[in-house]
Amino acid sequence: MDFWQRYRAIDARDTRFDGQFYTAVRTTGIYCRPSCPARTPKAGNVTFYETSAAAHDAGYRACKRCLPEAVPGTPAWNLRSDIAGRAMRLINDGVINRDGVEGLASRLGYSSRQLNRILSHELGAGPLSLARASRAQTARTLLVSTAMKVSDIAFAAGFSSVRQFNETIGEVFAMTPSALRATARHHRAPASSTALTLNLPYREPFDPGIFDFLAVRAVAGIEEGTSRSYARTLRLAHGDARFRVDYDAGAAGRPLVLTIGAVDLRDLASLLSRVRRLLDLDADPVAIDGALAADPRLAASVAGTPGMRMPGAVDPQELLIRAMIGQQITVAAARTALVQLSEAGGESLVPADGLHRLFPSAAQIAETGFELLRGPQRRIDSVRAAAAAMASGELDFGYGDDLPGLESKLLPLAGVGPWTVGYVAMRVIGAPDIFLANDAAVRNGIRSLYPITADPITADPTTGGTALAGAALTPDFSEVSPWRSYATMHLWRAAAAAQAAARKQPPTPKKAKQ
Repeated sequence: MDFWQRYRAIDARDTRFDGQFYTAVRTTGIYCRPSCPARTPKAGNVTFYETSAAAHDAGYRACKRCLPEAVPGTPAWNLRSDIAGRAMRLINDGVINRDGVEGLASRLGYSSRQLNRILSHELGAGPLSLARASRAQTARTLLVSTAMKVSDIAFAAGFSSVRQFNETIGEVFAMTPSALRATARHHRAPASSTALTLNLPYREPFDPGIFDFLAVRAVAGIEEGTSRSYARTLRLAHGDARFRVDYDAGAAGRPLVLTIGAVDLRDLASLLSRVRRLLDLDADPVAIDGALAADPRLAASVAGTPGMRMPGAVDPQELLIRAMIGQQITVAAARTALVQLSEAGGESLVPADGLHRLFPSAAQIAETGFELLRGPQRRIDSVRAAAAAMASGELDFGYGDDLPGLESKLLPLAGVGPWTVGYVAMRVIGAPDIFLANDAAVRNGIRSLYPITADPITADPTTGGTALAGAALTPDFSEVSPWRSYATMHLWRAAAAAQAAARKQPPTPKKAKQ
């Protein structure tokens, strides 16, 4: 977006752009979200910033009226595969809190000096400033949503001391932590509660079908899902954790409520980031749906299920194992195999509500877990080899990779092909433009949504069978780029719905022998 496109957005107070850029006003010294209800400033007094950290570094304070930190994140970090996008995914996951700037730079293959120069040029702020803004946002969320002690919030948000926390809150929000807490607009969990309860901001519309996607793949003892909720255990850097997300479509504001049953406070920021990635809460559904609806093969599905999300992953290594086991078999068969494999995982140190086990680590799978798998020996050997490579550190991938990087790391593995890499890219790094053309469910989904064609990948739906070369609609759905991952989600949903409908139909009676 150029200056005047952004200025028109703030003049219209368009909430779709909240979190995607920030408006700083020189005459007031504050920065706002695009939908701020205050009077639109003169264009000559406005500067736009990609990140709140850049506005902080330029000397601006957060607006107390519109609270620009209380918005969903920008979808740009998944759209961008450059160093800036990869760095922001890692910063949001808490890498700087755990490993420092040197650790972040090492993961990205740059020196800390080079990385600082790149991020300052691309985003207007260096890695420390970006991490500081992320900590401030986490701290604000905890202050207004929970009754946690201020000292606990300071360390949970990633600050090294309470003094540093107080100074940052004062500089960013021009308020003390106590005053910021007093601005809370929602009921806070009582201090006696052992769980943390937070509302997760997102851009509407939101299709809760993502819960069905997770529920049918849930591994008993580790995960639990319904059509409106999802809960699981997981292993984080400093210990075991457990969380639950509930969606209430009937309540005011249709809240997504995150209940954290257990977590080491040092892992809290990372957990919040991973839950948001899991549910794709930083997506811009209006932009995505607008592009998909223009394709006649998807128009009806988009109209029926606006705001469809692309599920992420809370553990990249786990997701690779699940993808390798699940390829070329049904979802039900994959879940059966994963339930068997889960016996190799250890007991969670924070069990509750039937969630008592952790998904086995790469080391556990490589050592003994592979023996629990059934099926072709080649697939079992491939899973074991991949697990061993991850356990030894030979294979290291995660949220900071881009698609070419994932391909270079994963394709050399036995048992990993383009489908596996594409699926991992969709769910781990949130790659928005993946189309799994050879996926059986994708083909079935096209037949279900647009049944004119004989072969949905190689035939032209406008002629009933002519190859698509030069036709209006392409077989790889390039018309909806860069949102083909979301097209894939619609096709999977259509295929699953068609399969469910077929199961409900009574069997065709056999003809009597003559």
